[in-house]
Amino acid sequence: MRVAIGLDHAGFHIRDLVLEHLVNLGHEVVDEGAYDYDAKDDFPDFAEAVADRVANGDADRGLVVCGSGVGACIAANKVAGIRAGTCHDTYSAHQGVEHDDMNILCIGSRIIGEEVIKEVISAFLSAEFIDEEKYQRRLKKVLSIEARGER
Repeated sequence: MRVAIGLDHAGFHIRDLVLEHLVNLGHEVVDEGAYDYDAKDDFPDFAEAVADRVANGDADRGLVVCGSGVGACIAANKVAGIRAGTCHDTYSAHQGVEHDDMNILCIGSRIIGEEVIKEVISAFLSAEFIDEEKYQRRLKKVLSIEARGER
C-alpha cells in the first residue's frame, strides 16, 4: 500500500519511528515532510499535502502527525474525498476504516506513546472497509454532505 505521511514539528521526533514502522510493514511511503525540524512550521501544510496525495490517488491512505491530531484532522477533512479521523486507540483506527472508509489517520504525538502509535498505525493500515449495505448507505450520506459543499 502507498501511504502518504506528513509530520509537523510536534511529530518530528517520531518521524524515523513512523518511517521504519511503515517500511517494516511492507508499505511504500510517500513522504510529505517535515524533512527538518522547524518549530515554526504549521500542521495545515502537511495535512493538505497528505490529503491531496490521497484525494488524487497518489497514495492509498495517509497519516498526519501533529501535537494533538485534532488540527491535522480538521485541515485534512477540508479536502474533497478525504475522511480523516483522529485516533489514539486501535479500535477507533480499524473501525474508522471498516465502518466509515476513513482514509487518513491523524495522531497526536503529545497524546500517546511510541509503541501505541505503532499499534494504531498497524490497526489503521490492516483494516478494510466492510462492504455491507448499512456502511455503504452511511458512506453515501457522508459523500452527499460533501457534495453539497459550502452553505
